[in-house]
Amino acid sequence: MPDDDERPRQRGAYAKGIARRQEILDRAIEVFAERGADRTSLRAIAREVGVTHAALTHYFGSLEELLVAVYQESNAPAHRQEIVPDDATPVERMIASARTNREVPGLVQLYSTLVASALEDGHPVARDFATARFADLRTRLADAVREQQERGRLRQDADPDAVAALVVAASDGLQTQWLLDDAAPQHEALALLDRLLRPAG
Repeated sequence: MPDDDERPRQRGAYAKGIARRQEILDRAIEVFAERGADRTSLRAIAREVGVTHAALTHYFGSLEELLVAVYQESNAPAHRQEIVPDDATPVERMIASARTNREVPGLVQLYSTLVASALEDGHPVARDFATARFADLRTRLADAVREQQERGRLRQDADPDAVAALVVAASDGLQTQWLLDDAAPQHEALALLDRLLRPAG
């Protein structure tokens, strides 16, 4: 068992490690925001981030783990400035998210890369990430649908879970179209979906 003199040093080293990992992650977010998630090696990314390959491997283990960490951190409140009213419908929330995403197309491409990888064999980290993200997003959106139905803002005959899945599918599909062609009517299509989900009259 370590003596009392060793414990403060251990805590200090742990805190420095956390800070160093965050520093690397912040720089990686900048790199991916600028150029997207081109299929490249961890070694090449380490050079762009400005650290050794060993340091990147120590903190993230694999390229896929780094990509997931970058995407999750880039979506943390500290990195996103979305203003969404509390009474916004699920589609209005996705429209606000799409507007924010347009400012960092590289991170949108990173997300699309992770989802595509999740569909292939041999990518358990990406699969776990995408599966958990979709499940969590559908749950949160379905809860929002129920709340909006109670307020009379969304049609009552629409199943909340089905609406949630539809909104996610529409948002992701339109985002992919926008990546391929920035003239695709992403916001307009989402606004149309929002109108279709409103009560008649």
